[in-house]
Amino acid sequence: MTNTAETPVRDFHDLHRLMALMTGDEKHGPAATSTLDALWVLYDQVLRVSPGNIHTPDRDRFLLSKGHGPMAYYAVLAAKGFFPEELLTDFGSYDSPLGHHPDRMLVPGAEIGSGSLGHGLPLAVGNVLGLRAQGLTRPRVWVLIGDAELDEGSNHEAIAYAGPAGLEQLHTLVIDNSSATLGWPGGIASRFEAAGWSADTVDGRDHEALHAAFTTAHPGRPRAVVARVEPKNA
Repeated sequence: MTNTAETPVRDFHDLHRLMALMTGDEKHGPAATSTLDALWVLYDQVLRVSPGNIHTPDRDRFLLSKGHGPMAYYAVLAAKGFFPEELLTDFGSYDSPLGHHPDRMLVPGAEIGSGSLGHGLPLAVGNVLGLRAQGLTRPRVWVLIGDAELDEGSNHEAIAYAGPAGLEQLHTLVIDNSSATLGWPGGIASRFEAAGWSADTVDGRDHEALHAAFTTAHPGRPRAVVARVEPKNA
């Protein structure tokens, strides 16, 4: 698919119109809307990636591990010109490239096929190690996970490895809407800090707080940002 999108949308409030174009029984609306603010801040102010450089080795990488709720992700990609917004109206249909889980072979800008919860953070660790092996130290790797994914052992192994390995290029965004079964004493951020990460917890709807947390310096350590979203608004 070629990138033939119209002029990218610059206004966050227009994302709600784009979200409304996607309908169906399996759209996982709450899972998507809980990520909308954080995704917008990332793509609008932080990530060094655009429709024109999605194959450039020096680009930033964004991995959506929370792949079972991709509506907000698709809305942001359309808003930023990765594909035409007209594709949103066919979301989840047989012939649409926009499936209920993202497919990196079909969605421009998608780095991984996701939806199998618990795999995104280990894949992000692998991405950073691959970049290191190629001598590419400028690209940053971001991965968005849900708080319930932290119940999966694969994520704990990735957290335990990345801190001592000093994977400074690695950034994890955790959307915390109190959906985890187990949780963590002291809060989610403390789990990352115990493994040597730099970590903060912020209001997941506060764009200024999100941006500040996303851009905090963390030399020699991976970075985790826990975006707290109240369940009633998720």
